[in-house]
Amino acid sequence: MDKQRAQWGTRAGFIFAAVGSAIGLGNIWRFPSVAYENGGGAFFLPYLFALLTAGIPLLIMEFTIGQKLRSSAPLSFFKIRKGAEWLGWWQVIVAFIIATYYAVILAWSLSYAYFSLKSTWGDDTEGYLFNSFLKVLPGENAGAFGSIVPNVFFPLLIIWVLALIILFAGVKKGIERANRVFIPLLVLMFGIIVVRAVTLDNATAGLQAFFEPNWSQLTNGKVWVAAYSQIFFSLSIAFGIMITYASYLPKKTDITNNAFITGFANSSFELLAGIGVFATLGFMAGQIGVPVNEVVSGGIGLAFVVFPQIINEIPTWPNLFGFLFFASLFLAGMTSLISIAEVFISAVQEKFGITRNKAVAFGAGGAAVISVLYATQGGLYIFDTVDHFINQYGVALAGLVEIVFIAWIARELSNLQNHANSMSDIRLGVWWKVCLGLITPIVLGFMMIQTFTADIQNNYEGYPTSLIMTAGWGVSVAAILIGILFTRYKWKGIDTNTTYEKSSKGVAK
Repeated sequence: MDKQRAQWGTRAGFIFAAVGSAIGLGNIWRFPSVAYENGGGAFFLPYLFALLTAGIPLLIMEFTIGQKLRSSAPLSFFKIRKGAEWLGWWQVIVAFIIATYYAVILAWSLSYAYFSLKSTWGDDTEGYLFNSFLKVLPGENAGAFGSIVPNVFFPLLIIWVLALIILFAGVKKGIERANRVFIPLLVLMFGIIVVRAVTLDNATAGLQAFFEPNWSQLTNGKVWVAAYSQIFFSLSIAFGIMITYASYLPKKTDITNNAFITGFANSSFELLAGIGVFATLGFMAGQIGVPVNEVVSGGIGLAFVVFPQIINEIPTWPNLFGFLFFASLFLAGMTSLISIAEVFISAVQEKFGITRNKAVAFGAGGAAVISVLYATQGGLYIFDTVDHFINQYGVALAGLVEIVFIAWIARELSNLQNHANSMSDIRLGVWWKVCLGLITPIVLGFMMIQTFTADIQNNYEGYPTSLIMTAGWGVSVAAILIGILFTRYKWKGIDTNTTYEKSSKGVAK
């Protein structure tokens, strides 16, 4: 099976793909507001600390697992310990769920790239988004589906057709080629946005607000948790992506260096996004005569409400600025969607011994069909609920379980360290084990307790209990149960007698 496994054409191809997976929508619409709300310039200290003690160490761990075992996430954990296969499938199901709604955000971005050419949203950008474009049901009907919204459905169809074309083409001819085009184009386009943004009137006020350090925040534990949370969710770790991508690496490759490049490239883009976003927010604040803190926003509100308002006010080439911004969102999200889909495509292909084309058809095709649910009038409420719960009790919790399993139960950090050191210029020392075995589990555990307590005390966003129980807790629990169910099927065409424990002895010697 290993001889038939797909492989990246070049090391650069892998790095482009890994960076493309890490750089997503959150880099643009989440990081700037998180940094601002947690100390501004002072936030970069805990952020850098989190990158070096959690982000990059976790990347190294997942790169090593994937490259050494040359398998999907479920098969990799199966090889480490047969009883752990369910953990890999849990991550696969989480990736599948994320793919179903992530594609919808890309559909919005694609539509708004077109709308920006004529500023279709008009003066009331909020009303246009929720009433004219999404046709969202009233809040009291949250949880209902309503009818399909053509404005979302048809762009969504385009997104999935493009994704399927890339995925059907394979790892080298599809994913690698797409990322070699998308990532440089994304950096170029967003670079143009930043240059234009910093030349706008009052841009310096926005940048000052973004970078001005509030050193007193460094004693606030929530700021450090926010830094770890941003790093964790930004780098595409703990739901099978990096294990899958690394499994396509050649048998000799510099694992540690690749992880550092990926981690710092992702963070560099986040910094670039922060500069571009806050320069434009400074301009916006100056135009309406309010302090910058009154226009700061994040997430959907920043992208689809505030930025259209800013575009309306830009004096020169506003339509081009808008097109570049939403096209950047589309490109950043597209590279991530492809990587998310590859997780379950690789796993299904290995588990059932089917061709890649069948795995793409069943996996990505199935995700495409389910994603239509989010193209309904009630899709926004469902999306918001599923996104919150699957990130917290899918990605974050699965990540915590993965780290505890590798470091404390299977005790494989030494074997992984030996393997990474055998082919990397940067050698891993005690710091790597301390980070993964102690620091990261404690911080993730604290994050989970904090979030769980908040979600138990109050319904997320005040949504109806029925929606919380189905799209929230229900989907989160279903991801685990379906993952366990997949373990009941035997691997086809895989030599399951060769385990990681046996093969790792050679490395230890």
